[in-house]
Amino acid sequence: MSSERPVEPFSDIHFEGGKVEAVLLHDPTVEGLDMAIYMDASRSMEEEYQPKEKARGFLDWLRGRTPEILPNDVEPQVQWMLEYLATKDRNGKLRVAYWACGRGGREVKVVGELEGKDVRRYKFPGPGKMGTGTVLTPALRDYVAYLKGEVPKGARRGCAVIITDGELHDADDVKRFSGQLAKEMVAGRCPRTNFVLVGVGDSVNEEQLEDIAHGEYGGIGHLWCHRHANEIRNVAEIVAVLVDETMTVAAGGTIYDDHGTVIKTYEGRLPAVLQFAIGETAKSFTLEVNGQRYTQPLPEDDDHDDEGH
Repeated sequence: MSSERPVEPFSDIHFEGGKVEAVLLHDPTVEGLDMAIYMDASRSMEEEYQPKEKARGFLDWLRGRTPEILPNDVEPQVQWMLEYLATKDRNGKLRVAYWACGRGGREVKVVGELEGKDVRRYKFPGPGKMGTGTVLTPALRDYVAYLKGEVPKGARRGCAVIITDGELHDADDVKRFSGQLAKEMVAGRCPRTNFVLVGVGDSVNEEQLEDIAHGEYGGIGHLWCHRHANEIRNVAEIVAVLVDETMTVAAGGTIYDDHGTVIKTYEGRLPAVLQFAIGETAKSFTLEVNGQRYTQPLPEDDDHDDEGH
């Protein structure tokens, strides 16, 4: 498997069969959006939920000063995500929960609906009973049930950010559930829903998460997006999965292949999602917009090249 990271101003890049889908970095506004954050609470995360002691200098030690206790590793990550995502949510409140709790890692513990303002008042010490497995499907069911219940209150679209540090134990079930959910969306029984997998730490099974994110479903396309926390350069990358071709980012633009040949021209408007054909052996393409050029390397065309889907 080979992949190529998107470079600014792109947030996602997909290349298959000589066809490119490139998503431009855009901070979308989606009417009726209901967002959520689900935090991994499997046993492998136990250390990340432990408070940290700030290192003391020699004089602090000599004077017997009490060590300063810092937040755990999860808390600040969730706080900044919550603060940003609440600006996208229809009522400024997110469903926040722990997943992979308890026996077998199959339990979900809901923290509540939290606001984005003054996020420092929220603490995330963990669920109390860490899970003995990393099972995601129950969390997906929890969110979808919640979202359906919010439809009478104004929810028109859903997006859940799922934080994980390792390897899912039910990847096949996740894909099956995604297929069933896509059919419900096509039939109008569930609002359009997306999931964003955010990996943290060095033990994330990137190949597995990318495999899930690459799934396409009839009438829907991609349901999943994959990010790694350490590689997020702009907060808008978290919600790149919500960006679509109806959104406009500039008055126009031109696409060139790696030989400098014009392969597509956008007159009047440059959509946030660019779709065009290019030679299967191409190594890159260049976008010219507002007098500037941006070159994006292409991943190998192997069906596993999409960084954000």
